[in-house]
Amino acid sequence: MDDLVGIILAAGEGVRMKSRIPKVLHRLCGKELLRYPVELLGKVGVDRIVVVVSRANQDSVQGLLGDSVEYAVQSSKTGTSGAVESAASLLRGESKQVVVLGGDAPLVSEESLQGLINGHVENAHLMSILSGIVQDSNGLGRINRDYGSRRAVMGIIEASDDLNRDGQPVEVNAGVYCFQADWLWENLARIIPGKGPERYLTDLAALAVEQGENVAALPANDPTEVLGINNRVELANLEDIQRRRIRERWMLEGVTISDPSSVMIDADVTLGQDTVLLPNTILMGNTSIGANCEIGPGSVVRDSSIGDDCRVTSSAMENAVMESGVDVGPFSHLRPGAYLESGVHIGNYVEVKESRFAAGAVMGHLGYIGDASIGAKVNVGAGTVTCNYDGKDKQRTIVEDGAFIGCDTMLVAPVTIGAGAITGAGAVVTKDVPSARLVVGVPAKIVER
Repeated sequence: MDDLVGIILAAGEGVRMKSRIPKVLHRLCGKELLRYPVELLGKVGVDRIVVVVSRANQDSVQGLLGDSVEYAVQSSKTGTSGAVESAASLLRGESKQVVVLGGDAPLVSEESLQGLINGHVENAHLMSILSGIVQDSNGLGRINRDYGSRRAVMGIIEASDDLNRDGQPVEVNAGVYCFQADWLWENLARIIPGKGPERYLTDLAALAVEQGENVAALPANDPTEVLGINNRVELANLEDIQRRRIRERWMLEGVTISDPSSVMIDADVTLGQDTVLLPNTILMGNTSIGANCEIGPGSVVRDSSIGDDCRVTSSAMENAVMESGVDVGPFSHLRPGAYLESGVHIGNYVEVKESRFAAGAVMGHLGYIGDASIGAKVNVGAGTVTCNYDGKDKQRTIVEDGAFIGCDTMLVAPVTIGAGAITGAGAVVTKDVPSARLVVGVPAKIVER
């Protein structure tokens, strides 16, 4: 949207979080708080975004967002008005409208923000405010309306100054605003500080009314959208709300969740139609799961890709890949670099790390495969271990197509097992095995057949 720019306020210290991590970098459903407003502005078509940071958090915020946004530094505690002023040198004269959001209010929806922008532009308001109708304001500023026939917005007041509620629901400020740009830049300097040096954007509402201009307040579609985060209790409460939203969205998209309250799905996870999530399943990070899969119970999948028609039973995956028709578990662990091609079966108590299983390979029970390439239709017997570390360096094991690895085989890397070769039970293989040959013993030796 060429005539609209966005400002995200992210300079607050977040003292009540009691953390060395800047508040806006704490995660909600696996995603940093600051990413929510950045992505939200992108969804409504805002291409130019300025994030207001402090000197203390500038490096960490830039480390997260990189060059996707611009940055303005608020060098002192001058309130939300001062934060917006710090972006003025970048944005003055660049657009007709300015939208301002906080970096710690992740639940604002695309629908509500788009509605606010549309109404603001269509009705030529100087200032438009996203509000919420709530029973408990939790100290949020309140929309002060003239409750006569016009119900015009008169300003935003502190909760302590609202003496006329009488236990009724109250309209509160969500901290999301649209402004006519020229009016905003002209009037920021007219905001009078309170008891300290801080000046607040909320005062612009009353200032506009004094000038005889209309101010709009549009209630959000869901009152929870107005909730922000000041401490870890509030972070947990909002995460509970967001996780419920995520589960409901996926169920409406055709995913079955048999016990929703026990299932956790991060914000960036994607799921295919007719996939089933069993109780106590946790899906984290940038995880994608295809159609017609069954995950759980008790499985944990992080930053992994799972194809169609797969099953993961009571197992863990991290930075791993499963193609279609793969079956894993129970109680197995796919560590970073594990790659299972179509039709692979990994049974119970198997650990795989930095290894690729080609199509149709099988390892049914009890073993460790690390730094290895397992060929197509290979059978790896119970108790097999790739001895990949020599005390100094990691070494690779190669098992070629159609080989049969007997139970309790130790493959001492670097070593290659040729196509169609067989290792006897309990063999310790320290040398390459030619194709179609049998080796047995400790150390393993070729047996003529």
